[in-house]
Amino acid sequence: MLLTQTRKQFLHLRRFPPHPALSPVACLRVAASAKAGERGRVRGNRWGGNAMGGEKIGKRQSELILAGDVGGTNTRLGLFEVTRGRLRLLLEKAFLSKKYKGLENILKDFLRGKKGIASACFGVAGPVTQEVVIATNLPWWIDIQSLQKTLSLKKMEVINDLVANAYGVSVLKKRDFETLNVGKVKKGNQALISAGTGLGEAILFWDGKQHVPSPSEGGHIEFGPRNHLELELFHYLSDRFDHVSYERVLSGQGLFHVYQFLKDSKKFGSEPSWLFEKMKGEDPAGVISEMARLKKNTLCTKALDLFSSIYGAAAGNLALQVMAMGGVYIGGGIAPKIIWKLKDGTFVKAFKDKGRLSHIVTHIPVKVIMNEKTALLGAASRAANLLKA
Repeated sequence: MLLTQTRKQFLHLRRFPPHPALSPVACLRVAASAKAGERGRVRGNRWGGNAMGGEKIGKRQSELILAGDVGGTNTRLGLFEVTRGRLRLLLEKAFLSKKYKGLENILKDFLRGKKGIASACFGVAGPVTQEVVIATNLPWWIDIQSLQKTLSLKKMEVINDLVANAYGVSVLKKRDFETLNVGKVKKGNQALISAGTGLGEAILFWDGKQHVPSPSEGGHIEFGPRNHLELELFHYLSDRFDHVSYERVLSGQGLFHVYQFLKDSKKFGSEPSWLFEKMKGEDPAGVISEMARLKKNTLCTKALDLFSSIYGAAAGNLALQVMAMGGVYIGGGIAPKIIWKLKDGTFVKAFKDKGRLSHIVTHIPVKVIMNEKTALLGAASRAANLLKA
Protein backbone atom coordinates (compact mmCIF):
# COMPACT_ATOMS: atom_id res chain seq x y z
CA MET A 1 0.00 0.00 0.00
CA LEU A 2 2.80 2.40 1.00
CA LEU A 3 4.82 1.58 -2.13
CA THR A 4 1.78 2.13 -4.33
CA GLN A 5 1.09 5.48 -2.71
CA THR A 6 4.73 6.57 -3.08
CA ARG A 7 4.76 5.51 -6.74
CA LYS A 8 1.63 7.59 -7.37
CA GLN A 9 3.27 10.58 -5.74
CA PHE A 10 6.30 10.31 -8.00
CA LEU A 11 4.07 9.99 -11.06
CA HIS A 12 2.27 13.12 -9.91
CA LEU A 13 5.60 14.92 -9.56
CA ARG A 14 6.22 14.40 -13.27
CA ARG A 15 3.05 16.35 -14.00
CA PHE A 16 3.54 19.06 -11.35
CA PRO A 17 7.29 19.55 -10.68
CA PRO A 18 8.08 21.35 -7.38
CA HIS A 19 10.42 24.25 -6.96
CA PRO A 20 14.12 23.28 -7.21
CA ALA A 21 14.85 24.79 -3.79
CA LEU A 22 12.78 22.08 -2.08
CA SER A 23 14.26 18.82 -0.78
CA PRO A 24 13.17 15.37 -2.06
CA VAL A 25 11.11 14.88 1.11
CA ALA A 26 9.42 18.21 0.58
CA CYS A 27 8.80 17.17 -3.02
CA LEU A 28 6.78 14.18 -1.80
CA ARG A 29 4.79 16.46 0.47
CA VAL A 30 4.09 18.77 -2.45
CA ALA A 31 2.89 15.87 -4.54
CA ALA A 32 0.66 14.60 -1.74
CA SER A 33 -0.80 18.06 -1.21
CA ALA A 34 -1.32 18.65 -4.91
CA LYS A 35 -2.96 15.23 -5.28
CA ALA A 36 -5.57 16.28 -2.73
CA GLY A 37 -6.55 19.30 -4.82
CA GLU A 38 -8.25 19.65 -8.18
CA ARG A 39 -5.79 19.63 -11.10
CA GLY A 40 -2.82 20.19 -8.81
CA ARG A 41 -4.33 23.12 -6.90
CA VAL A 42 -4.25 23.05 -3.11
CA ARG A 43 -5.79 25.39 -0.62
CA GLY A 44 -3.72 28.50 0.07
CA ASN A 45 -2.60 29.40 3.54
CA ARG A 46 -3.57 32.50 5.50
CA TRP A 47 -1.76 34.80 3.05
CA GLY A 48 -3.75 33.58 0.08
CA GLY A 49 -1.07 31.45 -1.60
CA ASN A 50 -1.80 28.79 -4.19
CA ALA A 51 -0.03 25.47 -4.71
CA MET A 52 3.39 25.20 -3.10
CA GLY A 53 6.33 24.86 -5.44
CA GLY A 54 6.55 24.68 -9.18
CA GLU A 55 7.96 27.44 -11.33
CA LYS A 56 4.83 27.04 -13.40
CA ILE A 57 1.48 25.82 -12.15
CA GLY A 58 -0.84 25.87 -15.11
CA LYS A 59 -0.32 29.35 -16.50
CA ARG A 60 0.70 30.91 -13.19
CA GLN A 61 4.34 31.98 -12.84
CA SER A 62 5.95 31.47 -9.41
CA GLU A 63 9.10 33.04 -7.98
CA LEU A 64 11.07 32.63 -4.77
CA ILE A 65 11.71 35.56 -2.44
CA LEU A 66 13.74 35.85 0.74
CA ALA A 67 12.61 37.92 3.73
CA GLY A 68 14.19 38.69 7.09
CA ASP A 69 13.30 40.30 10.40
CA VAL A 70 16.61 41.24 12.02
CA GLY A 71 16.14 42.07 15.70
CA GLY A 72 18.41 42.62 18.66
CA THR A 73 17.43 39.25 20.15
CA ASN A 74 16.36 37.09 17.22
CA THR A 75 16.77 37.09 13.45
CA ARG A 76 13.88 35.40 11.69
CA LEU A 77 14.31 34.39 8.03
CA GLY A 78 11.70 33.10 5.63
CA LEU A 79 11.64 31.73 2.11
CA PHE A 80 8.40 32.54 0.30
CA GLU A 81 6.83 31.63 -2.99
CA VAL A 82 5.01 34.45 -4.74
CA THR A 83 2.42 33.60 -7.35
CA ARG A 84 0.53 36.42 -9.03
CA GLY A 85 1.34 38.70 -6.10
CA ARG A 86 0.25 36.21 -3.45
CA LEU A 87 2.66 35.01 -0.77
CA ARG A 88 3.11 31.50 0.53
CA LEU A 89 5.62 30.67 3.27
CA LEU A 90 7.78 27.68 2.34
CA LEU A 91 10.47 27.70 4.99
CA GLU A 92 11.12 29.70 8.15
CA LYS A 93 13.82 29.64 10.82
CA ALA A 94 14.75 31.84 13.78
CA PHE A 95 18.35 32.43 14.90
CA LEU A 96 19.78 33.97 18.07
CA SER A 97 21.31 37.16 16.68
CA LYS A 98 24.12 37.52 19.21
CA LYS A 99 25.50 34.07 18.38
CA TYR A 100 26.55 35.34 14.95
CA LYS A 101 29.05 37.94 13.79
CA GLY A 102 26.65 39.37 11.24
CA LEU A 103 23.63 38.87 9.00
CA GLU A 104 25.67 37.32 6.19
CA ASN A 105 26.77 34.49 8.48
CA ILE A 106 23.15 33.70 9.34
CA LEU A 107 22.15 33.79 5.67
CA LYS A 108 24.87 31.28 4.78
CA ASP A 109 23.48 28.87 7.37
CA PHE A 110 19.90 29.38 6.19
CA LEU A 111 20.46 29.25 2.43
CA ARG A 112 22.65 26.16 2.11
CA GLY A 113 21.55 24.34 -1.03
CA LYS A 114 18.77 26.82 -1.79
CA LYS A 115 18.89 28.63 -5.13
CA GLY A 116 16.69 30.57 -7.49
CA ILE A 117 15.83 33.52 -5.25
CA ALA A 118 14.47 36.44 -7.27
CA SER A 119 14.35 39.21 -4.65
CA ALA A 120 14.95 39.86 -0.97
CA CYS A 121 14.07 42.36 1.74
CA PHE A 122 15.34 42.62 5.31
CA GLY A 123 13.89 44.65 8.14
CA VAL A 124 16.70 45.69 10.50
CA ALA A 125 16.40 47.14 14.01
CA GLY A 126 18.34 50.34 13.40
CA PRO A 127 18.33 53.53 11.32
CA VAL A 128 18.72 52.89 7.59
CA THR A 129 20.32 56.07 6.26
CA GLN A 130 23.10 54.96 3.94
CA GLU A 131 24.81 51.95 2.37
CA VAL A 132 26.03 50.71 5.76
CA VAL A 133 23.41 50.03 8.46
CA ILE A 134 24.48 49.96 12.10
CA ALA A 135 22.17 47.76 14.15
CA THR A 136 21.08 49.59 17.32
CA ASN A 137 21.20 46.71 19.80
CA LEU A 138 23.75 44.48 18.04
CA PRO A 139 27.49 44.86 17.32
CA TRP A 140 26.71 44.53 13.60
CA TRP A 141 27.50 46.62 10.55
CA ILE A 142 25.37 45.59 7.59
CA ASP A 143 26.98 46.55 4.27
CA ILE A 144 24.13 46.60 1.76
CA GLN A 145 26.34 46.27 -1.34
CA SER A 146 28.27 43.38 0.22
CA LEU A 147 24.97 41.71 1.10
CA GLN A 148 23.81 42.04 -2.51
CA LYS A 149 27.01 40.39 -3.74
CA THR A 150 26.66 37.57 -1.23
CA LEU A 151 23.13 36.85 -2.43
CA SER A 152 23.89 37.66 -6.11
CA LEU A 153 20.75 39.79 -6.21
CA LYS A 154 19.94 43.09 -7.89
CA LYS A 155 16.46 43.30 -6.41
CA MET A 156 17.20 43.60 -2.70
CA GLU A 157 16.30 46.15 -0.07
CA VAL A 158 17.18 46.78 3.57
CA ILE A 159 14.55 48.69 5.52
CA ASN A 160 13.97 49.62 9.14
CA ASP A 161 12.32 46.80 11.12
CA LEU A 162 9.37 49.00 12.08
CA VAL A 163 8.82 49.84 8.42
CA ALA A 164 8.74 46.09 7.79
CA ASN A 165 6.16 45.79 10.57
CA ALA A 166 4.14 48.57 8.97
CA TYR A 167 4.11 46.72 5.64
CA GLY A 168 3.08 43.60 7.53
CA VAL A 169 0.01 45.21 9.11
CA SER A 170 -1.78 45.23 5.75
CA VAL A 171 -1.51 41.45 5.33
CA LEU A 172 -2.72 40.49 8.81
CA LYS A 173 -6.16 39.15 9.65
CA LYS A 174 -8.65 40.37 12.24
CA ARG A 175 -7.65 37.52 14.56
CA ASP A 176 -4.07 38.87 14.65
CA PHE A 177 -5.13 41.89 16.73
CA GLU A 178 -6.39 42.62 20.23
CA THR A 179 -8.30 45.88 20.65
CA LEU A 180 -7.43 48.23 23.50
CA ASN A 181 -9.50 51.21 22.37
CA VAL A 182 -12.33 50.78 19.87
CA GLY A 183 -12.41 54.45 18.86
CA LYS A 184 -13.87 55.45 15.53
CA VAL A 185 -12.25 54.22 12.32
CA LYS A 186 -11.40 57.06 9.91
CA LYS A 187 -9.27 57.46 6.83
CA GLY A 188 -5.98 59.06 7.73
CA ASN A 189 -2.49 58.49 9.04
CA GLN A 190 -1.68 55.53 11.24
CA ALA A 191 1.15 55.01 13.72
CA LEU A 192 3.07 52.04 15.06
CA ILE A 193 4.99 51.82 18.34
CA SER A 194 6.78 48.65 19.40
CA ALA A 195 8.58 47.84 22.63
CA GLY A 196 10.84 44.79 22.62
CA THR A 197 14.60 44.56 22.85
CA GLY A 198 14.43 48.28 22.00
CA LEU A 199 11.67 50.77 21.22
CA GLY A 200 10.71 51.37 17.62
CA GLU A 201 8.23 53.65 15.89
CA ALA A 202 6.93 54.07 12.36
CA ILE A 203 4.40 56.21 10.55
CA LEU A 204 1.91 55.01 7.96
CA PHE A 205 1.07 58.12 5.92
CA TRP A 206 -2.29 58.16 4.17
CA ASP A 207 -1.82 59.43 0.59
CA GLY A 208 -5.51 59.40 -0.26
CA LYS A 209 -5.47 55.84 -1.60
CA GLN A 210 -3.22 53.78 0.63
CA HIS A 211 -0.95 53.87 3.66
CA VAL A 212 2.73 54.47 2.90
CA PRO A 213 5.13 53.28 5.66
CA SER A 214 7.83 55.71 6.73
CA PRO A 215 10.64 55.17 9.28
CA SER A 216 11.05 56.98 12.56
CA GLU A 217 13.59 56.85 15.37
CA GLY A 218 11.18 58.35 17.87
CA GLY A 219 12.09 55.71 20.43
CA HIS A 220 15.33 57.58 21.03
CA ILE A 221 13.81 60.97 21.84
CA GLU A 222 14.12 62.24 25.43
CA PHE A 223 11.89 60.59 28.01
CA GLY A 224 9.29 63.11 29.21
CA PRO A 225 8.14 62.59 32.81
CA ARG A 226 4.47 63.43 33.53
CA ASN A 227 4.43 63.42 37.34
CA HIS A 228 6.66 63.44 40.42
CA LEU A 229 7.27 59.67 40.39
CA GLU A 230 8.32 59.71 36.73
CA LEU A 231 10.50 62.76 37.40
CA GLU A 232 12.29 60.75 40.09
CA LEU A 233 12.66 57.90 37.58
CA PHE A 234 14.20 60.34 35.09
CA HIS A 235 16.75 61.58 37.65
CA TYR A 236 17.54 57.99 38.63
CA LEU A 237 18.27 57.07 35.01
CA SER A 238 20.12 60.31 34.21
CA ASP A 239 22.64 59.40 36.91
CA ARG A 240 23.36 56.21 34.94
CA PHE A 241 23.03 57.27 31.30
CA ASP A 242 24.17 60.32 29.35
CA HIS A 243 20.90 60.38 27.42
CA VAL A 244 17.61 59.14 28.88
CA SER A 245 15.41 58.17 25.96
CA TYR A 246 12.02 56.46 25.97
CA GLU A 247 13.85 53.28 24.99
CA ARG A 248 15.61 53.33 28.39
CA VAL A 249 12.16 52.82 29.90
CA LEU A 250 10.02 51.14 27.25
CA SER A 251 11.95 47.98 26.39
CA GLY A 252 12.81 44.69 28.04
CA GLN A 253 15.82 46.27 29.72
CA GLY A 254 13.70 49.35 30.39
CA LEU A 255 11.19 47.38 32.46
CA PHE A 256 14.09 46.14 34.58
CA HIS A 257 15.30 49.76 34.95
CA VAL A 258 11.85 50.74 36.25
CA TYR A 259 11.91 47.84 38.70
CA GLN A 260 15.40 48.76 39.96
CA PHE A 261 14.31 52.38 40.44
CA LEU A 262 11.31 51.37 42.53
CA LYS A 263 13.39 48.90 44.54
CA ASP A 264 16.10 51.49 45.26
CA SER A 265 13.48 54.10 46.17
CA LYS A 266 12.37 51.79 49.03
CA LYS A 267 8.81 53.10 48.68
CA PHE A 268 7.27 49.74 47.79
CA GLY A 269 9.07 47.27 50.03
CA SER A 270 12.31 45.33 49.66
CA GLU A 271 13.29 42.65 47.19
CA PRO A 272 12.95 39.11 48.62
CA SER A 273 15.94 36.80 48.21
CA TRP A 274 13.98 34.28 46.12
CA LEU A 275 13.13 36.99 43.59
CA PHE A 276 16.74 38.14 43.43
CA GLU A 277 17.90 34.59 42.68
CA LYS A 278 15.15 34.07 40.12
CA MET A 279 16.17 37.20 38.21
CA LYS A 280 19.80 36.09 38.22
CA GLY A 281 18.91 32.90 36.35
CA GLU A 282 16.13 34.16 34.06
CA ASP A 283 15.19 37.14 31.91
CA PRO A 284 14.43 39.90 34.46
CA ALA A 285 11.66 41.49 32.38
CA GLY A 286 9.93 38.14 31.99
CA VAL A 287 10.18 37.47 35.71
CA ILE A 288 8.79 40.91 36.58
CA SER A 289 5.76 40.59 34.29
CA GLU A 290 5.03 37.04 35.42
CA MET A 291 5.28 37.86 39.14
CA ALA A 292 3.02 40.86 38.53
CA ARG A 293 0.48 38.69 36.74
CA LEU A 294 0.49 36.19 39.60
CA LYS A 295 0.42 39.05 42.16
CA LYS A 296 3.35 37.52 44.01
CA ASN A 297 5.38 40.68 44.54
CA THR A 298 4.42 44.32 45.07
CA LEU A 299 7.59 45.69 43.44
CA CYS A 300 6.88 43.75 40.25
CA THR A 301 3.24 44.85 40.24
CA LYS A 302 4.16 48.51 40.65
CA ALA A 303 6.92 48.27 38.02
CA LEU A 304 4.54 46.87 35.41
CA ASP A 305 1.91 49.47 36.35
CA LEU A 306 4.37 52.29 35.75
CA PHE A 307 5.71 50.69 32.57
CA SER A 308 2.21 50.27 31.11
CA SER A 309 1.23 53.84 31.96
CA ILE A 310 4.34 55.32 30.33
CA TYR A 311 3.80 53.04 27.30
CA GLY A 312 0.26 54.35 26.91
CA ALA A 313 1.42 57.98 27.26
CA ALA A 314 4.14 57.48 24.62
CA ALA A 315 1.62 55.91 22.23
CA GLY A 316 -0.70 58.87 22.77
CA ASN A 317 2.16 61.29 22.09
CA LEU A 318 2.89 59.55 18.80
CA ALA A 319 -0.80 59.62 17.87
CA LEU A 320 -0.87 63.40 18.25
CA GLN A 321 2.50 63.96 16.59
CA VAL A 322 1.34 62.36 13.32
CA MET A 323 -2.44 62.86 13.78
CA ALA A 324 -2.99 59.12 13.54
CA MET A 325 -6.74 59.29 13.01
CA GLY A 326 -6.55 55.95 11.19
CA GLY A 327 -5.39 54.20 14.34
CA VAL A 328 -2.38 53.28 16.46
CA TYR A 329 -0.83 49.81 16.44
CA ILE A 330 1.14 48.40 19.36
CA GLY A 331 3.76 45.96 18.09
CA GLY A 332 6.91 44.35 19.44
CA GLY A 333 7.52 41.30 21.55
CA ILE A 334 6.44 42.70 24.93
CA ALA A 335 2.81 43.67 24.25
CA PRO A 336 1.46 40.17 23.46
CA LYS A 337 3.12 38.83 26.62
CA ILE A 338 1.45 41.41 28.86
CA ILE A 339 -1.82 41.75 26.95
CA TRP A 340 -3.70 41.04 30.18
CA LYS A 341 -2.09 44.15 31.68
CA LEU A 342 -2.54 46.37 28.64
CA LYS A 343 -6.26 45.58 28.70
CA ASP A 344 -6.82 46.53 32.37
CA GLY A 345 -7.23 50.24 31.55
CA THR A 346 -3.82 51.55 32.71
CA PHE A 347 -2.45 51.89 29.17
CA VAL A 348 -5.59 53.44 27.65
CA LYS A 349 -6.04 55.93 30.50
CA ALA A 350 -2.54 57.32 29.87
CA PHE A 351 -3.09 57.19 26.11
CA LYS A 352 -6.17 59.42 26.38
CA ASP A 353 -4.79 61.83 28.98
CA LYS A 354 -3.70 64.63 26.61
CA GLY A 355 -5.17 67.73 28.21
CA ARG A 356 -7.06 69.95 25.80
CA LEU A 357 -6.69 67.40 22.99
CA SER A 358 -7.91 64.38 24.97
CA HIS A 359 -11.14 64.43 22.96
CA ILE A 360 -9.12 63.68 19.80
CA VAL A 361 -7.11 60.71 21.03
CA THR A 362 -10.18 59.27 22.77
CA HIS A 363 -11.60 58.43 19.34
CA ILE A 364 -8.41 56.92 17.88
CA PRO A 365 -8.52 53.10 17.59
CA VAL A 366 -5.69 51.27 19.38
CA LYS A 367 -4.83 47.65 18.59
CA VAL A 368 -2.11 45.26 19.74
CA ILE A 369 -0.44 43.15 17.05
CA MET A 370 -0.41 39.56 18.32
CA ASN A 371 1.29 37.93 15.32
CA GLU A 372 5.03 37.61 15.96
CA LYS A 373 5.71 37.17 12.23
CA THR A 374 4.39 40.60 11.23
CA ALA A 375 7.80 42.09 10.36
CA LEU A 376 8.77 38.97 8.40
CA LEU A 377 5.52 39.10 6.43
CA GLY A 378 6.02 42.81 5.82
CA ALA A 379 9.54 42.25 4.50
CA ALA A 380 8.20 39.49 2.25
CA SER A 381 5.46 41.79 0.98
CA ARG A 382 8.06 44.43 0.14
CA ALA A 383 10.30 41.85 -1.57
CA ALA A 384 7.33 40.77 -3.69
CA ASN A 385 6.76 44.40 -4.73
CA LEU A 386 10.41 44.63 -5.84
CA LEU A 387 9.65 42.02 -8.50
CA LYS A 388 7.33 44.52 -10.16
CA ALA A 389 10.06 47.16 -10.48
